[in-house]
Amino acid sequence: MLLRTHLKRPQSGFTMIELLVAVFVLAVGLLGLASLQTRSLQFNYSAYQRTQANFLAYDIIDRMRANPTLAYASGYSTETGSGPPSSANCQGAAASCDAASMASFDLAQWLCSLGKWNSNTTCTGLGIEGPLAEGDGAVSTTANGSRIIVTVTVTWVDDRTLAEDNPNRMETLTVSSVL
Repeated sequence: MLLRTHLKRPQSGFTMIELLVAVFVLAVGLLGLASLQTRSLQFNYSAYQRTQANFLAYDIIDRMRANPTLAYASGYSTETGSGPPSSANCQGAAASCDAASMASFDLAQWLCSLGKWNSNTTCTGLGIEGPLAEGDGAVSTTANGSRIIVTVTVTWVDDRTLAEDNPNRMETLTVSSVL
């Protein structure tokens, strides 16, 4: 008698369940990668805004150092929400401005550079548009003996990393320096 033995054939190919699991794992991985990319862009923009705020804070401090007469007399002091002052244009070779006019011009340029006042007539006249969403600022000076301490506060809305209904969207950067 002949015994027939059946040889098992080796398995070839995937089963449908294995294929579906592989596609599911790939889809979850791609969705995670897309989410990571989106959050990276949001945080990168937030860092850009913070860098701009830092740059603008030091800009007004440098302007004050260039005009120490008015800086020491609190001629650069301004509060948040005050808006840019109307001032004479102190740019160009033909411009002749005294220290007070230069301080007013510096403040107008600086406040226009923040972003909240982009549609203000002073800012449109200067051709300045700020990069910060709802960006505003304040400058205060304090006498400390023979030194003047200037404190610059820049505020803006972080409109990409937090939800619109989040009350913590307002970012603040405060820089203090001795003139």
